[in-house]
Amino acid sequence: MNQNEYEIRESQRLRELEEYKGRAAQMEKTMKWWSDCTNNWREKWAKVRNERNQARDEIKQLRVALESSMKESNGYKREKHELEIQVQQLKKEMEKIHHSLMKHASTHKEPEREISGSPDQFSNDGLKNVNSEDGLVTKARSLSENESNSESKIADEFQQGPSGKDSKNVSMELNDKQFQKLKLSKSEDTEDDSEYLIQKAKMLQLRLEDAQKAIISEKEEKMQLLKSMDKIRHDLEECRSKCEEVRSARQEAVRELLTMQETHRAELRIITNSLQEETNSRESLERRLSELRGELERLQSENASFWSRSERLETEKINLERENKKMKTELMDSQVSGRSPMWNVANGSRNEEIRLLQQELIDKNKEIQELRHSQSKMKKMLSEANIEMGHAVRRAEQYETEVKRLRTRIEELKKELTMAEDELDAASSAIRRLQRNNEELNARLHKYEPELNDLSAMPQTIL
Repeated sequence: MNQNEYEIRESQRLRELEEYKGRAAQMEKTMKWWSDCTNNWREKWAKVRNERNQARDEIKQLRVALESSMKESNGYKREKHELEIQVQQLKKEMEKIHHSLMKHASTHKEPEREISGSPDQFSNDGLKNVNSEDGLVTKARSLSENESNSESKIADEFQQGPSGKDSKNVSMELNDKQFQKLKLSKSEDTEDDSEYLIQKAKMLQLRLEDAQKAIISEKEEKMQLLKSMDKIRHDLEECRSKCEEVRSARQEAVRELLTMQETHRAELRIITNSLQEETNSRESLERRLSELRGELERLQSENASFWSRSERLETEKINLERENKKMKTELMDSQVSGRSPMWNVANGSRNEEIRLLQQELIDKNKEIQELRHSQSKMKKMLSEANIEMGHAVRRAEQYETEVKRLRTRIEELKKELTMAEDELDAASSAIRRLQRNNEELNARLHKYEPELNDLSAMPQTIL
């Protein structure tokens, strides 16, 4: 029964050891998978971090470009406002000149005809014609003043001059001279007025050309600004798409991390259960070892008692053999010395005693053989118990080494779990920062959209 129980327990321990080995192999596989997953997760987050940094750099560049474009647009707005003010002033001047021309057209027809007779001196531009009309007004005024002065002079001379033919001749000569002088002065005035008008028209034409060039350059810059704003919008859309991709990648990584945490927790539960089972098996082994030690001590005590009994029986056997030899010698001496009936009777009684002693000796020998056989059995059992105890001690040492290895592995797993949790916290904080940056960018984009709409509407108003 003891041998069968020992074999059953040994087979059970071997099965447990195989199960522990299988669990250890499964744990190694799971830890390898865990390390691969953590490496993949780190690579993904490294890529996401690089994309985030690139997006930040692009956003900074776009922000700088947007600020510069806003400054340029504000400068262009100021220039446009100044040009509009100048255009309004020019329109007002044109209206004033037109009204003044309409007023003087009815009173001074001849100067207008003289001025209108030379249209080749002026260009077909509207602003130049307006400036020429301004010059015509000044010319008409000067001619009217000269005529009025000449008429007043002639009237005074006629009133103050003497009567008769001499006075008439003198007055005629004077009138001719004055008339020639008036003609010369009129021709000089008309030449001066025409030169002044031409110079003024040229200056106004140059100003108009400069204004047109400025407006054309402003239109081109506005178109460039619109293109740059479209590019910025496109870049912002790309940034939004990248942020969406980062958000989706973050969600996938969080899901993967949660699944990995669940699997890791399940593995930890399995490991704790296996450790609990190992501790229970170790306790059972320790109990078995204590039982074997007690049984070994009992066998040793029994062996000592058997040894003492066998020694006692050996001494008794030796004493009996010695007595037997002594009795044999006495018997031989008695046979040699003589044969008497009393001797025969004594010899018969002695023979019976010898037979009894021999029978007792045979019984003692049988008992000694039985004791030796039982002693050999006990020795064999003791050697088997020692062998079993040695196996149990070796298994206990193996279990202790495996338990230590599993404990170290569990500590490593705990450290890796804490590192993974720290990385998850860092990644979640980075994602929150990205979300805040994305929200700020969206707010700035919504803030800049009306300004972009104003900038896009500006070329239409200019055109």
